Amino acid sequence: MTHSSRPETDRIVLSGMEFHAHHGAFAEEERLGARFTVDLELGLALSEGDRLDETVDYSRVYARVRELVTGSRHRLIETLAARIARTVLTEEPLLSSVLVRVHKPHAPLPGVVRDVYVEVLRERGT
Repeated sequence: MTHSSRPETDRIVLSGMEFHAHHGAFAEEERLGARFTVDLELGLALSEGDRLDETVDYSRVYARVRELVTGSRHRLIETLAARIARTVLTEEPLLSSVLVRVHKPHAPLPGVVRDVYVEVLRERGT
């Protein structure tokens, strides 16, 4: 996904991270939990070096996202997405931006909906 309001940048993408967690506004969601899917697009200037310390360690980012999704409870996926974005951007100094999507594919709606998700973009310095 390209955002015309920011300069072009390189990206590392973690797509389709799935977790069982207990987010939601209803008591059933707290009690039973559900599957949530998280996508991250990490914006940074990639070097041409070939060492892990010259980039973002996406296994570390994955572990942090897993901890945030499964280790806390939020009534709104909007709050969860914003927390993930803020945390990852704060903890990974090489990032210039992070785009987070939190999907709730089984949202309790009165009809057939394939997916509900929220998208949060955070940029360093804003």
